[in-house]
Amino acid sequence: MAEVDVLIIGAGPAGLAAATSARRAGATVRVLEASDESGGQFWRHLPATRPAGDEQRLHHQWQRYQQFRSAVDADPALTLDVGAHVWAIEHRDDGVRVNVVYGDVDGTGRRRESVTANGLILATGAHDRALPVPGWTLPGVVTAGAAQAMAKGERIAIGERVVIAGAGPFLFPVTDSVQKSASTVVGVYEAARIRRLARHWLTRPWELRSATSKMAEFAAYVGIHLRGRIPYRPGWGVVAINGTDRVESATVARLDEQWRPVAGTERTVPCDAVCLGHGFTPRLELAIAAGCGLSRDRFVTVDDGQRTSVPSVFAAGEITGIGGVDLALAEGEIAGWVAAGGAPSDSQLVAAVRARAAFTRFARRIADAHRIGSGWTDWLEPSTMVCRCEEVDYGTLLAVRRDTESVGLRSLKLTTRAGLGLCQGRICGRSVECILATDGVGFADGASTDRRPIAAPIRLGELSRPPNFVDDDDQSTTTSEGKSV
Repeated sequence: MAEVDVLIIGAGPAGLAAATSARRAGATVRVLEASDESGGQFWRHLPATRPAGDEQRLHHQWQRYQQFRSAVDADPALTLDVGAHVWAIEHRDDGVRVNVVYGDVDGTGRRRESVTANGLILATGAHDRALPVPGWTLPGVVTAGAAQAMAKGERIAIGERVVIAGAGPFLFPVTDSVQKSASTVVGVYEAARIRRLARHWLTRPWELRSATSKMAEFAAYVGIHLRGRIPYRPGWGVVAINGTDRVESATVARLDEQWRPVAGTERTVPCDAVCLGHGFTPRLELAIAAGCGLSRDRFVTVDDGQRTSVPSVFAAGEITGIGGVDLALAEGEIAGWVAAGGAPSDSQLVAAVRARAAFTRFARRIADAHRIGSGWTDWLEPSTMVCRCEEVDYGTLLAVRRDTESVGLRSLKLTTRAGLGLCQGRICGRSVECILATDGVGFADGASTDRRPIAAPIRLGELSRPPNFVDDDDQSTTTSEGKSV
């Protein structure tokens, strides 16, 4: 069994900041990243085998990432393992044990390993959430995060005429990326009404002075909209997507304060692609498996040193709250330093602690201004697919809830099959919960779609092999960026 001073899961902004901070404190560090490149979703870029001539054009703070990358490459006491899938975390007498399997999910001859550490930092990030809409299974419909990933990581245009809809400031960088991939954005529809946006963004304006980088970023996006003559419609949303074999148009409508469509306001917008992004869902599987406490709005709770409720387990980035890259970097720096034996009051963390406070206030504004309204289900039809993997529609969910009168999520999922498919509820889970919960109340069994003891696919044959076993005829298993064994 491998041991290390500080083990970090996730090589996005929070994870990389934690790694370099822990190294400054003198700890040996190991970072586990499931994808084949570091940088996370924020710095998603072309692989080194086919680099771009002007990569920074599509990335904010690209120089910061390059500094992290150089620090990792130059430091023998800092190891970054890519293609490392953490499939389970378990509690043992010797502490928290992290179980990892290396290689492609669909690959053969993968190697399994267990790792323990004096300090474990969870920086698993979040994935974007898209509410179901009639027609959202048509080819040409993607999540906002997927559109940005294709633009940044593959330079793929998702369509010629694109509609972007949802809620939150993430719609702005997505619009920028889609425009730069040679698509034309014909409209951006923000579900929050202008009165709500003003109420939460314009009150206490002095608090925004400490987040001037965000204000400058916002001003740049406004300039992009103006120069590109891109319509921006607050208080509007996509309530249906139309087409036969692929997207042909989107139906948009004005929404009330709770996101219910206002009758008579529907319009048809011709397009061949639609991006949906209604915020983010934190990736909590590993945090729950480690036993970390969660807040009422289901983020990992941490103290001033980014410590969770579990001794020696820390959390940083978007699993503690959706606040953007600056907050993730500050939290990662604090978590890495404290996990390595430092204290949040140390002089080395003064700037990070100040930044965390400023961007935490910014994150609260995002949550309040763009919170999902309870009336969004009014735009659904009985035939609207909610769980795409198991093909469970809205009508079926309502019928099962009504006929069984069940108040347990587990039994409802078993009856409907919703959330039991390939993605294990990562796409539909929160939406299924909203639909099945009676009057917004939780479930009697205390279950949630975030609880997945097996966090990543692993074969029974792989479990039966001893750790670090590799077939003789196996091709190389990647364990660090640019290196393989």
